[in-house]
Amino acid sequence: MKDAYHEILKSIGEDPHREGLINTPSRAAKAMAHLTQGYHQNLDDIVNGAIFESEMDEMVIVKDIELYSLCEHHLLPFFGKCHVAYLPEGKIIGLSKIARIVDVFAKRLQVQENLTTQIAKAISHYTQAKTVGVVIEAEHLCMKMRGVEKQNSVMTTSCMLGGFRKNTGTRAEFLSLIQR
Repeated sequence: MKDAYHEILKSIGEDPHREGLINTPSRAAKAMAHLTQGYHQNLDDIVNGAIFESEMDEMVIVKDIELYSLCEHHLLPFFGKCHVAYLPEGKIIGLSKIARIVDVFAKRLQVQENLTTQIAKAISHYTQAKTVGVVIEAEHLCMKMRGVEKQNSVMTTSCMLGGFRKNTGTRAEFLSLIQR
C-alpha cells in the first residue's frame, strides 16, 4: 500500500521525495489500514460471548454512537451517528458490543444504506431479537468536497426489522426517543 501511495503522489504531480511528503506514503498506508480494519475483524470475537439471559422485554436503545467510514465510491470519509434499538426476547447484548458492531462494519468501504442494514442484521443475529431498528445520520465528504458541493447535506437511513417495520406505534416510540 505504501508503494501505491507513492505512485499516487507522483501521478497528481507531487514530488514524493520533498521534505513534507517523504513519510506520507507510509503514514497514509497506516491510516488506510486503520480505517479499513473491519475487514480483519470477526464479529464472534468482537461479541466475545457477551450475550446474557434477561427478562427485559422493553425497548433497549443506544443512541448517538459516533461512526466514521469511507465511501466505497470515492474513498472519501463520511461520519455521523448511529442509533440502535431492539426489543429483547430473553437475551441482551453487552452495551459496548453494540458500538463495536457499528465500528466493525463502518471500518470497511461502505455505502450508508448497506451499513445500516448490516448493523441491524448483526444485532438481530446475536440477540435473537426479531424487532431491531437502526438509524444512521451522516455527512458525506463526497457531497461536500466534490460533485455538487452541498455543505449542509445530511443523509439519514434506517433499517427496521420485525416489530419496528410492522408496528407503527413501536417505530414511532423508537424514533421519538432518539430525537430527545
